[in-house]
Amino acid sequence: MAEAVFAELAPRIRALIDAGHQPGLGTILVGNESASAGYVRMKQDTAAEIGFTSPHVHLGEDASQADLVGAIRSFNDDPAVDAMLVQHPTPSQIDYEAALLEVDPDKDVDGLHPVNMGRLAMSMPGPVPCTPAGIEALLAYYEVPVAGREVCILGRGTTLGRPLALLLSQKRPTANAAVTVVHTGVPDWPKYTRRAEIVVAAAGVPGILQPEHVTPGAVVVGGGVRYEGRRLLPDVDERCEAVAGAITPRLGGVGPTTIAMLFRNAVEAAERSPRA
Repeated sequence: MAEAVFAELAPRIRALIDAGHQPGLGTILVGNESASAGYVRMKQDTAAEIGFTSPHVHLGEDASQADLVGAIRSFNDDPAVDAMLVQHPTPSQIDYEAALLEVDPDKDVDGLHPVNMGRLAMSMPGPVPCTPAGIEALLAYYEVPVAGREVCILGRGTTLGRPLALLLSQKRPTANAAVTVVHTGVPDWPKYTRRAEIVVAAAGVPGILQPEHVTPGAVVVGGGVRYEGRRLLPDVDERCEAVAGAITPRLGGVGPTTIAMLFRNAVEAAERSPRA
């Protein structure tokens, strides 16, 4: 599915470049967390492969809030940067949410700025959070019916659970579902996942979704992960494959679709740019 998205983006990127507008994705990394650095390198490598420039700012582990705000404002003011992201997580002295408010909403490639979350809630055009958008596209690509079906999302985070609920409940052929959002604060949450036809695990709790929490034949999407050192631990226990009708793989999973949606947001930002 990710390959199909990049194939669709390729002629749009060529058209921008032919018009004298090479799209640019700016990235900001604060600190030296290895997983975050790896994610940024992957985005930069992909940018180079598909024809983007990828200006990057790496701030040290002891960087201040003012340092980060300065880097964000520099990208806001740079016409060569169409879209940007601040890699999360950031060191403890950084207020990530406050920094996010400094990002120009039209350059917010992650779709997490409050303005863009508001646009999503009102079904207005704008960048959509990448992992939720990728999950909707993934279900559509594999022709998993969503409209009118019961979807249960385990997790209410601002990057996945909440925006995915907004997306899948909207009136579109690839959405229009009956969506229930539960979380670990709901003592009997398995009651809700067991009755769902599509279950999305988005809690960030390794192995939280067990086979007994899934009705046989249901579609299972693993969206939540947590790192322990260099080990990637998914929310979905591998044994769920035995009961699911369809399931995302443990490795890979929704990662490639998230990156594809990030670059779709970036291309759309470049197309909206005054220099396009």
